[in-house]
Parts: sequence; C-alpha cells; structure tokens
Amino acid sequence: QVHLVESGGGLVQAGGSLRLSCAASGRPFSSYAMGWFRQAPGKEREFVAAINWSGGSTYYADSVKGRFTISGDNAKNTVYLQMNSLKPEDTAVYYCAATQFRTAQAMGVMGHSGVRYWGQGTQVTVSS
Repeated sequence: QVHLVESGGGLVQAGGSLRLSCAASGRPFSSYAMGWFRQAPGKEREFVAAINWSGGSTYYADSVKGRFTISGDNAKNTVYLQMNSLKPEDTAVYYCAATQFRTAQAMGVMGHSGVRYWGQGTQVTVSS
C-alpha cells in the first residue's frame, strides 16, 4: 500500500505562485510514475503533470506547460508542483497520484483511470 499526502494549497491572486508537495510512503516498488491531477466543481479529474522517478523525465498538460514545474526529491520521497503565473482557471482540488511501472508520459496519456494511488487532495483557489 502506498500513501500519498498533499500539502501547500491555498488562496492566491491571479499571477501569483504556489508550491504543492506530495509525500509518499510505503512504496513496494522502485519503479513508479508520480504526478498531479486536478478537479474543478462539475468537471472531470484532469491530468496536470507527471514525473518518471527512474529517469526524471516529465510530462505536462498543455494548459499548464511553461507555467508549472514538477520535480522530485528522492531522499525525501516527495514530489513537488511549482505553480507560477496562476490563473483563475487553475482553481481546483489538486490530487497527487502514483502508478507503478508507468512512465510520466503514460500517466498523462492514460489519465485518471490509470492511476493506482491517490492522495486526499489540496484546494487551490486563484482569485481574479
């Protein structure tokens, strides 16, 4: 069983920044893809970004490319999502995700149905 705990959400003005963290524990395998999804009210959970722990390669949704950066700290088993130039459209609950034996690109292509483990979510609100 893998446990994921997100933190760092909050309320910011448009153009501001936030940094989300996801601490992972109980990983039974060395090969994992980890990433972030988000879900706004009335919308489906959508892919945001992912990272391949073995190679460090990343994959981003077009909507956040150039503004968000995903990174990881292997020693701390923690994944980060640096969000810059935030827009009101970014308002959503952000969920950390992990899938064994998957690459970052595979997580993005498969979407939420391909995710094995989920965090509890953290609210991000961007005001106009």
